[in-house]
Amino acid sequence: MYIIVGLGNPGEEYARTRHNTGRMAAEFVASKIEGIRVVMPDTFMNKSGIAVAKVIRSKKAAKSLIVIYDDLDLPLGTMKISYNRGSGGHKGVESIIRALKTKEFIRIRVGIGRKADVEKHILGRFKKSEMEILKKVFKKALGAVETIVEQGLAAAMTKFNN
Repeated sequence: MYIIVGLGNPGEEYARTRHNTGRMAAEFVASKIEGIRVVMPDTFMNKSGIAVAKVIRSKKAAKSLIVIYDDLDLPLGTMKISYNRGSGGHKGVESIIRALKTKEFIRIRVGIGRKADVEKHILGRFKKSEMEILKKVFKKALGAVETIVEQGLAAAMTKFNN
């Protein structure tokens, strides 16, 4: 069984921020698919590995982990699936890699775009127009998870990484 982790920060003040994109996407996926386990760490982003290590207890189990998170290097409205890669500088993913002692897990990276003031950008809230774009990406993420579960990672990457 696959376990989906939506990365973000806990608390209402972060609920609709760009850094919570992974959590928002995972909540959307969880509302549409039955029979999958979705984990929303109650730790801050850079401590995500602590929460993930409680549910993923081996390197073999990590291969069934799907982590959904925000990516500054992808434009808003885009998504990319990857596997067995580095963190790309994302502190939440770095924390998971350290805690699990492996990079061998699936990632669904949701683009939030990049601005000059990175911290202000990632902790900023989405505009209404941006949320409309994100809803389309969340539907794509749902399709990606369904494809991973039903047909495998390679099929999902072929279908959604274009």
